[in-house]
Amino acid sequence: MTNYENELLDKIESTLIKIKEKNALTHCITNSVTINDCANAVLAIGGSPFMAEDAEELEEVVTIADVLVINIGKLSKNQIRSMKISAETANKTNTPIVLDPVGVGVTELRNRTTLDLIENYDITAIRGNISEIKAIAKLVGVLDESNTAKGVDVNADDIITYKNLKANGDLICSLAEKLNTVILASGPIDILSDGTTTVAIDNGDDMMPLITGSGCMLSSIVGSCIGGSNPFDGSLIAILAMNIAGEKARAKVDEKNEGTGSFRTYLIDYLYKTNSETLINESNIKIL
Repeated sequence: MTNYENELLDKIESTLIKIKEKNALTHCITNSVTINDCANAVLAIGGSPFMAEDAEELEEVVTIADVLVINIGKLSKNQIRSMKISAETANKTNTPIVLDPVGVGVTELRNRTTLDLIENYDITAIRGNISEIKAIAKLVGVLDESNTAKGVDVNADDIITYKNLKANGDLICSLAEKLNTVILASGPIDILSDGTTTVAIDNGDDMMPLITGSGCMLSSIVGSCIGGSNPFDGSLIAILAMNIAGEKARAKVDEKNEGTGSFRTYLIDYLYKTNSETLINESNIKIL
């Protein structure tokens, strides 16, 4: 492990303390399919969820929020309007914005909405799967190649492996630098970059994509962690907490010969039990 990797681990305890003490008011305009899971995940990590999306109250809500999370998973005209009102207010109040571009690359509506948010508002962090991140990279001219998106799931050709880790890390770093934001690409191996520092995180479990909402939950806790600390360190804590909780949930499911429904419950349980000792001792991170 390099000195810088050790420095990242050394900051985990103090960062997690800040997150828990802040109890960041996390305003989520999120996917109605997973809204309950997202709220519970925010509570479990130490945040305070606020799931408002009516345009009439959004300026007031964002003004008091510590962070805004925008998830485009189930778009409607009213929700898009609410997203823009919230993002505009967040920029006025210097409130961090986390964007989850669910399904970008699949439809023109999702492409337009994502580009509109990226081009017209200051986005603090973007959290998506690698296919969604590549779709954004293509939309903004960082990537020329084109793959067919597979709904909200990762295209098989895009899956991050050790063979393509460096290339994907370089791409995500370039995108983060161009957009002046933190990028977190989720997959079997996760990649986090702020355009200067790029980190691979090899934790998690292959049962996580088998429940609806694991990505939405992650984006929501990225918001809570950023709201309680800073964009890069908060995103790192969030992905480590989520992935290690996933590993522990899988072990519990296997021990009891249970399935994905139980896994979902245990995932929230272990998010709640997140502590710095576990994150430090069980993380597998590498500077790219």
